[in-house]
Amino acid sequence: MAAAITELVEANGAAKARPKIVELLRGALMAGREEIARRLALHPSAGHDSAEAQAFLVDQLIRLIHDHVTGDLYAAHNRTSGERLSIMAVGGYGRGEMAPHSDVDVGFITPGKQTAWCEQVIEATLYFLWDLGLKVGHSSRSLDDMVRMAKSDLTIRTALLEGRYVWGDQALFDDAQRRFWAEVVAGTERQYVAEKLAERNERHKRLGDSRYVVEPNVKEGKGGLRDLHTLYWIGKYIHHVRDVSELVDVGLLSASEYRAFRRAENFFWAVRCHLHTITGRAEDRLTFDQQREVAARMQFADRPGKSAVERFMQYFFLQAKRVGHLTGLFLAQLDEQSGTKAPRGLLAGFRARKRNLKGYVVYGGKITVPSDTWFAEDPVRLIEIFVLADANSLEIHADAMRMALRDARMVDGLRDDPRANALFLDLLTSRHDPETALRWFNEAGVFGRFVPDFGRVNAQMQFDMYHHYTVDEHTIRAVGLMARIEKGEMKGEHPLATGIVHKVVNRRALYASILLHDIAKGRRGDHSVLGAEVALKLCPRLGLSEEETHLVSWLVGQHLLMSAVAFKRDLADWKTITDFVAQVQSTERLRLLAMLTIVDIRAVGPGVWNGWKRQLIHELYDAAEERLRLGHVQHGREHRVAAKQTQVAERLGKAKGLVGKYAKQFGDAYWIAEPDDIVAMNLIQLDRAKGAALDVHCEYYAARGATLVTVIAADHPGLFYRIAGGIHLAGGNIIDARIHTTRSGMAVDNFLVQDPLGRPFSESAQLARIKTMIADALSGRVKLVAQLTARPNARPRADAFDVRPSVEFDSTASNRFTVVEINARDRPALLSRLARALFEAKLMVHSAHIATYGERAVDTFYVTDLLGEKVDAGARLKAVEKRLLEAADEESVEVAA
Repeated sequence: MAAAITELVEANGAAKARPKIVELLRGALMAGREEIARRLALHPSAGHDSAEAQAFLVDQLIRLIHDHVTGDLYAAHNRTSGERLSIMAVGGYGRGEMAPHSDVDVGFITPGKQTAWCEQVIEATLYFLWDLGLKVGHSSRSLDDMVRMAKSDLTIRTALLEGRYVWGDQALFDDAQRRFWAEVVAGTERQYVAEKLAERNERHKRLGDSRYVVEPNVKEGKGGLRDLHTLYWIGKYIHHVRDVSELVDVGLLSASEYRAFRRAENFFWAVRCHLHTITGRAEDRLTFDQQREVAARMQFADRPGKSAVERFMQYFFLQAKRVGHLTGLFLAQLDEQSGTKAPRGLLAGFRARKRNLKGYVVYGGKITVPSDTWFAEDPVRLIEIFVLADANSLEIHADAMRMALRDARMVDGLRDDPRANALFLDLLTSRHDPETALRWFNEAGVFGRFVPDFGRVNAQMQFDMYHHYTVDEHTIRAVGLMARIEKGEMKGEHPLATGIVHKVVNRRALYASILLHDIAKGRRGDHSVLGAEVALKLCPRLGLSEEETHLVSWLVGQHLLMSAVAFKRDLADWKTITDFVAQVQSTERLRLLAMLTIVDIRAVGPGVWNGWKRQLIHELYDAAEERLRLGHVQHGREHRVAAKQTQVAERLGKAKGLVGKYAKQFGDAYWIAEPDDIVAMNLIQLDRAKGAALDVHCEYYAARGATLVTVIAADHPGLFYRIAGGIHLAGGNIIDARIHTTRSGMAVDNFLVQDPLGRPFSESAQLARIKTMIADALSGRVKLVAQLTARPNARPRADAFDVRPSVEFDSTASNRFTVVEINARDRPALLSRLARALFEAKLMVHSAHIATYGERAVDTFYVTDLLGEKVDAGARLKAVEKRLLEAADEESVEVAA
């Protein structure tokens, strides 16, 4: 290549040869990248090789460019002492590792103030790199500038920490390195460590403070490459190590931990290189759509009950978890070495005194073991140490964690040991902080070995937008939530659970059911059914009685029942409560199921639990608890209607006459279905509307965490789907709807609406827009279908998932209505399309209930035919199903308005 450049210069002159030289270099860059990509495809897990090859390729190009610029363009035969230049690779490039589209970070070092020659060489070099399409991060500094700026800026200091000589004046580079270590680093070690860890914590918060975010950032996320690099930077800054392997020599990592470090780093580099190759850009976020492709490139295959992408992400999270564990051990070891926790001031003369706790050594707030053979002498201690740490609010010393990880396999023989199982149950049901203790227990590798079924779900993700955490992390968080509720710490957020938790008789069964509710995920079949079977085998081993075992098995088998009924059925329908109570059968089981449901939903991820879901769970609990307490005596409809009208009159106060005025306008179903506060608002609005063709009222409804939209209009066919379309056009998501018609032919329709992120509309401009769009939709001023089709998807990431639409009919769930449940991929105006299909099928919608689970929506309609009868003829149901599937199908194109 150098010879080819020389030929071009000799033939054309340096200036005129430039375009051809750029083409030559660009060709070399393309060929190099193609070769690296070919090797990566051949060895898809060789992350280090690929990253090092990228850096090597850039090295060669920079050297060629430097030699051409200094030899041909700006040749200076008698250079002064100031006309010296060294090119240094910094940052990741300095470490000798790059992904295909990583920035090229270079530093140009000059002895003193830049001379004209230095400026020309630097500028020409940069223009060549830019012409190659490289994204260059560059700085040009004198030695004094470098020292001054590194002292004041943590980012510059870290970049220079990894400085590597690429080309140019070697002696100048050596001088820069010497001054950096002597003038910048010396004496600032503690400060650097503190700032670097603070920076890391800030980064974690920004990107979701968990190793288990469903779309992790390979480079910056918790447990990713940057965390590994932080360990290396700290080790290098303090001990001047030149390579990660030297962290073993200075006692910050053991040999096995170093191997784990390299394994995780190699895997993450492979993933990052694949991401850059697939996207053709510097993409470090492993989004849902990329996860499938990277899994395929890295040759992960489907297994029974677990897709290739789920297996790939499980391995990803296992590595991230390992990095987290390594970080903890590394920092604890650093803490020991630096003695940062030594007392100061008046207490400086006193050191933490060691004390004995059941044979363990306790000092400085940490528990450790007295000898290297401690666990081998009695493997039950592998569980006992976590129980003692939790009971005494102690951290586990890094040495003890290391030994627990090393000796974890010894618990294999303790699975049927009564003492070991009793200790584990103590840990699970701890009244202190079981979440932290169980997380340590899991990170030490003991949890998954002692309970192999739990080991199977370790780091297991589910490929969807609903579940934010891996199964093990979700489970441990759920246990922690239950413990906090029990301590009264979440009364404001979870008043129901806080109120009933101390009434339960079977506390151990509650915690065991939380542990086991998702234990069978990733297996072939229904995880609730399979989990109930696991509970029957595991609970007796843990020391639970036969009665407790069957209770846990029932709770695990039915752990989705309460949320399914609350979110997908009409709670005002007597039959809904009757069927639910028939399955629950006792107040104790109702309490336990309610608490399991609450912590399960809450531990799915941030933002999943909201005021609307809380309200529905509370309503269902209250109705079921009353039915169980009072028995199955059904009050007559007249009695229930009269009771509701009395409640509404009390709420209306001076306006209570409205109840008598409009009582006969509504059928019994209205008075039974709507809560008294909404009826009161409806009557005031109806009286105010005074027969107007359209009246729309919007207000923030705090009790439901949503916006109540009430539409009063002359009833006509298709009214519901048009109103729904107008709300969608205004940017609203309907989460619940009830449709009523007065005897004078006026529709009174109540909608609960949120924005696409699950928040209520409360600003006056938003509420005004909803009113305007409903009016436009009903008057025909907007082409509803065309505009709804053109609306962008509020959740574009849902495109990565394949949700096959399905329709189910249930004629037994209600005495008066046929219940239609549609599963489909969530997208704008799905409800409006489905409602329109029902209208075209000549069905009347009486209520609609909408639940979303990430990318999947479940829309439930309570319907009758035009005569108010149930729909149960087979041929009719088939025709309705066909229409609904067409409406739910995203490929179908609508042409009608």
